[in-house]
Amino acid sequence: MGTLAVVALVGRMVALFALLMLVPLAFAVFRHDPAEDAFVIATATTGGSGILMSLLTWRFRRELQPRDGFVLVGLTWLTLPLFGALPLWLAVPNLSATNAYFEAMSAFTATGATAISGLDELPLSINVWRCFMMWVGGLGIIVLAVAILPLLGVGGTQLFRAEAAGPMKDQKLTPRIADTARAIWSIYGLLSLACFFAYRIAGMSWIDAFLHMCTTVSLGGFSSYDASFGHWNSQSIEAVAMLFMMLSGINLLVYFAAARGRSLGPLWRNTEVRAFYAVVLGTIALITVYLTVKGTYPSFQESLRHTAFHVISIATTTGFANHDYAQWPLFAPFLMILLGCFATCAGSTGGGMKMVRLLLLLKQSRRELVRIVHPSVVNPVVLGGVAVSDRIMQSVIAFMMIYGATLVGLTMLMLLSGLDVVSAFTAIMACVNNIGPGLGEVGPSVNYGVLTDFQTWICTFAMLLGRLELLSVLVLLTPQFWRR
Repeated sequence: MGTLAVVALVGRMVALFALLMLVPLAFAVFRHDPAEDAFVIATATTGGSGILMSLLTWRFRRELQPRDGFVLVGLTWLTLPLFGALPLWLAVPNLSATNAYFEAMSAFTATGATAISGLDELPLSINVWRCFMMWVGGLGIIVLAVAILPLLGVGGTQLFRAEAAGPMKDQKLTPRIADTARAIWSIYGLLSLACFFAYRIAGMSWIDAFLHMCTTVSLGGFSSYDASFGHWNSQSIEAVAMLFMMLSGINLLVYFAAARGRSLGPLWRNTEVRAFYAVVLGTIALITVYLTVKGTYPSFQESLRHTAFHVISIATTTGFANHDYAQWPLFAPFLMILLGCFATCAGSTGGGMKMVRLLLLLKQSRRELVRIVHPSVVNPVVLGGVAVSDRIMQSVIAFMMIYGATLVGLTMLMLLSGLDVVSAFTAIMACVNNIGPGLGEVGPSVNYGVLTDFQTWICTFAMLLGRLELLSVLVLLTPQFWRR
């Protein structure tokens, strides 16, 4: 009975998802591009499937229970990319069903890993769909659903808890969870508008500004060009990208608090935000000096330009590139990928374990060192002037253990399949942390289309795990979850 109630909600989400396909369909009709028929078929199939699922399970509607939220999140993130892949599979020549689903999952999880070559030659509507899916998925289709579920007669607290990023998921700045979700989307929308016009002023066409706005504020990294930002070779366009990647790497609720208080104080006082900026700027300085000493670029200014762009891009898990940084001395790209594992703030559109978890782990480590010297001392973990409960610390430690085990386990599967160690490790790091490009066979100058179907499915699963922060997915695989 409970599963059917979840299926009923998924059906309504699928039906609403069909409406999103009207955006690329409009571009296809207006431009008379060859993907028009694919979007007509995909929109009709998606809408019809959603309506049918809703009608068949209509009588099972009820309020969500705590477990239902996790099931609904998992099913939604598995199902919507399936329908999102349909127009890609129908319209892109020689694109397998596996790679089409991988591409759609990459878009929804704002990962930015692509299996498609020849992006410049794709029909405009296909690139619009890839980037628009990323914009919707960047913040989380579930958070959007939380904002509108009350209109459908369904509460959304359990969905928000299951999908929201970071260890302190109960934090909300408005009395009702739906109002919190709408506040997040308002900030997201304002950032999107500002980014769109900034790109246009910097020199992009209206279409390119729209596409790259979608993939910048979502920290996703898709581009409509194989060369990504190298297509323009423009410092002003790169500056806009860096600005909005850094802005989008911050917890959106902090912006809401700043706007409500009409002060920038919440931004500066936030420990996680300060750490985010300090780590990114420090890494830019380190790698700039390193590349200058190594003679990678002819001047310090050029080293700074390329370093700043790529460090910000990888640290925020976006994945844009203006140069093949895989050709740098290996220390630099590995350090950037490591940075992408933790740099962004919880509550942002970025991936990775989040900066707040790293800060808590460092404080917990310091706490244990103090206890060795002073066993009886009272020394709680404090973040932002507030003592962190043992329950949250246990959750963070459990997450990190599972995070490490996931990276090792999936990397071993990739090695078992025959991939070289650099490509295997960085592909899993990039997918679990939703970064996008890795190194080796999946570096910034190539793509994931070189992988076998088995390797592609591993990376697809890794993207899903990373986007839903591991525990929300893995809990569904435990026998205890399904016991009454």
